[in-house]
Formats: sequence, structure tokens, C-alpha cells
Amino acid sequence: MFGFGFSVQGAYVGEELLRLGIQGYESRLDTACSEWTPWLWNTRHCWYNYPYQPLTTDLHYYYILELSFYWSLMFSQFTDIKRKDFGIMFLHHLVSIFLITFSYVNNMARIGTLVLCLHDSADALLEAAKMANYAKFQKMCDILFVMFAMVFITTRLGIFPLWVLNSTLFESWEIVGPYPSWWVFNLLLLLIQGLNCFWSYLIVKIACKAISRGKAGKWNPLHVSKDDRSDIESSSDEEGSEETPRKKPHTATTTNGTSGTNGYLLTGPCSVDD
Repeated sequence: MFGFGFSVQGAYVGEELLRLGIQGYESRLDTACSEWTPWLWNTRHCWYNYPYQPLTTDLHYYYILELSFYWSLMFSQFTDIKRKDFGIMFLHHLVSIFLITFSYVNNMARIGTLVLCLHDSADALLEAAKMANYAKFQKMCDILFVMFAMVFITTRLGIFPLWVLNSTLFESWEIVGPYPSWWVFNLLLLLIQGLNCFWSYLIVKIACKAISRGKAGKWNPLHVSKDDRSDIESSSDEEGSEETPRKKPHTATTTNGTSGTNGYLLTGPCSVDD
């Protein structure tokens, strides 16, 4: 339908489609696990009778799915093209895995479910935006990226600190009192919030550049626009035309996105101008 055939670009669309399906399924589980729970509407219920709270079957399997997904993201970083934000993403995956494991072992599944719900809410829009970018649907990519940015900033800079961090820092202290795991759990959550602030700043920066110049900035940490994989795609396109630059070295092109071999990246707001 999109005319990808067996191209490299089509393979990346297939990868994003798989991730989109996983994110959609996780979002459905988010809703199913928290829709009828009292702690969704009143976070104080996360701490009543703690730590003697029963762990339901759906929460157990939800945690297993989330933990497996983050482990897969961590390992895939070493097999995928190394991007400029490799260290930051690795830190994020490492902290997320430790946080999920720590909250499960300490029976903090109730508040952990809320944390996962908020952080999963924008992911599906991001994967859809990347698919639109690879499919050369630039206007759709722009719309999806704006929607993603709005949801990301609202949930992670608004709802998460005012709703979840308020509960873990103050309500838990009031109801349960200080306990050893309280310090570790909140330290990890604050580290996640620091990463959220950093990424939100970069998203706003990219959006401002897109508005002012009509194209994305040089570094898109969320890979909606051109990333390091585009260099590989450009290189594969140039293999068939290597003889021409040899005859005329002064006309040799590069694979940094300015040669036109990946021309669709230069035509829309989701492009990168090196």
C-alpha cells in the first residue's frame, strides 16, 4: 500500500509498526489495569495498608510485559545503529528497568502502574510519527509530532510531578512514614523526571526550529526526523553511483543528508539541514 517493497526504508517502517502495535497493546493494558482501581482517582489508596497489599494477576502480567519491553529496548541499542543520544537512552532504560523491578519487589505496584501509564501515553504517537516520516507523509508526520509533543509535555511535566511525585513524596510519608525503600524509590523517580525535563526542552527546541526555519533542527533525540539510520540509507543509495565521483572527485557527494540521495528528508518540516 505504501510502496515500500523490500527497501531498507520499508524495513524501518515495519520495525516502527511492530513497536506501535506493542505500545498500543500496552496502552490498552494500562487502561484495563487502572480503569477500575480506586488509586487511579485517589492516589492515597496507593499507600493504605502498605506493604500488605495483594498483587492481582493482571498487575503481575502487566509488570512482566513492561519489564520485558524495556529489556528488549536496552539490548536493541547494541544491535541498532548507534545514535548520538545513546548514553542518555541507555541510562533511561537502565533506570526504568531498575525502577520497575524495585517497585515490584517492594510491592509498590499500585503507584508503579500510574507511573507506567503516564510514560506510555505518548509513545504510540511517537512511533506513528516516525512511520509517517519513513513513509514520506510529511504533513502527517508534523501533525503527529505536535500531538506527541503536547501529550509528552502535559503528562511528564504536568501530571507526573503534580499527581504521582506528590503522592510518592508527601502522601506516602504522611500515611506510611519514612522507610528505607522510600528514599531509593523517590530518587529514581526524580532521576526519571530530570530526563523528562531534558527531553521536553529538546522537543520544544525542535518545534521552535521547525516553525522558524520550516525544518527540524540538527539533532532530534527522539528520532522523529533524520537520525543516524538515514546515513546508512543514503550510503546504500550511493553504492550504485560510486564510479561517477571517482572520475570527478570535486563533485563527490556526502551522506550527511545534503547530497539529495535521501532527498525526501530535505523537503519537509521533519527534515534535517546539516
